[in-house]
Amino acid sequence: MRWALNRLALAITSMVALAFLVPLAVAVRQIAYDQAISEAKQQATSMVTVLGVDSDLVALTNAVASTAAGSAGQLAIHLPGLDPIGTSHLSDATVQRAVQERRSATAHATGGVAYLQPTVLTDGRTVVVEVFVPEEETRRGVWSAWLALGGLAIVLVGGSVLLADRLGSQLVKSTRQLAAATRRLGGGELNERITPTGPRELRDAARDFNTMADDLRRLLDRERELAADLSHRLRTPLTGLRLDVEAMPPGPIAERMRQACDLLDEELEAIITGARLGSIEKRGTEECDLVEVLADRLAFWSVLAEDQERPWEVVGGNEPVPVPMPASEVILVVDALLGNVFSHTPDGTAFRVSVSASGLLVDDAGPGIPDPENAVKRGFSGAGSTGLGLDIVRRAAETVRGQMVLDRSPLGGARIGFLLHAAPPEPVARFQKGFRSL
Repeated sequence: MRWALNRLALAITSMVALAFLVPLAVAVRQIAYDQAISEAKQQATSMVTVLGVDSDLVALTNAVASTAAGSAGQLAIHLPGLDPIGTSHLSDATVQRAVQERRSATAHATGGVAYLQPTVLTDGRTVVVEVFVPEEETRRGVWSAWLALGGLAIVLVGGSVLLADRLGSQLVKSTRQLAAATRRLGGGELNERITPTGPRELRDAARDFNTMADDLRRLLDRERELAADLSHRLRTPLTGLRLDVEAMPPGPIAERMRQACDLLDEELEAIITGARLGSIEKRGTEECDLVEVLADRLAFWSVLAEDQERPWEVVGGNEPVPVPMPASEVILVVDALLGNVFSHTPDGTAFRVSVSASGLLVDDAGPGIPDPENAVKRGFSGAGSTGLGLDIVRRAAETVRGQMVLDRSPLGGARIGFLLHAAPPEPVARFQKGFRSL
């Protein structure tokens, strides 16, 4: 923007300077020419005065020699039938034409221009006074005037460009400050504010930015308080549910229910803490191992798979897979992927979990997803689902700059994946069905 303003100022001032300086340069040239002719006219008039007093040849010769133009060979008097007195630079035909016309005129001569002044003596003869003006005299002072005009033009153009650059720098500085503040606010710095500077429009934009930031901060604070309040409200029914679980006789179902209560309690605590402190400030600073989280969650889901007689297998998991997310959020992703299989496929449907450095894939042998486009929309997924689970996976993938996979599975059903990169993972090993391998 700054360079564009400089170029605009340069173009405008250059055109204005040319519009004024070109006519001025022509006028200077014409003034110098007219001044030289005027001086020649004065010398010719003085000789006409001499001719009116005395037309004697000796007197005229002395008069011509006594003048500056005559001594320089630039003055001549043409008498009828006689040789010119002084030095002539014109042809006889040119002089004769001036005699016939009997009016002053200028004529081009070699190396300059000649001024001709006819006059009539008392005896009726027509005499022509010739004053030669060298070409250098017609341009005297022109070059210095042109140089002065050119220097003035450069100063004007340079000054206007410098002024435009200063004004542009202030405009660009204010714009950059506003853009930087916007990026910081988008990055989670909710306390970011900007001091209005620059033109009125940018000051208005800065004030609107501060108003928007204040509104956003108040909105997020209300959302966090609401999340914390809802989480506290869930503590009471969760406590009752835990008491009922503790009263159940020991067994796989009781153990699975205890694990679910423990996980729900941890998630509620994480929601309360995150709502109070703000998860935006923490995100990006925590990291967990996807393989470790998957192993912990498969310990829960494998019990349910055995109850429903689902064959399952794990592919990969030999190396740690770091994920730049808190473990609580990765748990939500894993549970959403595995829970989708148990919620939308009949008992006995096989599934496969593939984990690698690229992310996590879950394939099943169920009926698949008839409408993948709406499956990730809350309230539109169909099959009695709200679509919240897949939306959790999608938002988590966007957080780590990855993507969510929603495709047809090689097993014949649906493939849903959480990828850290754009390319799908390649399985590195296979394990026997029905065997937990992490």
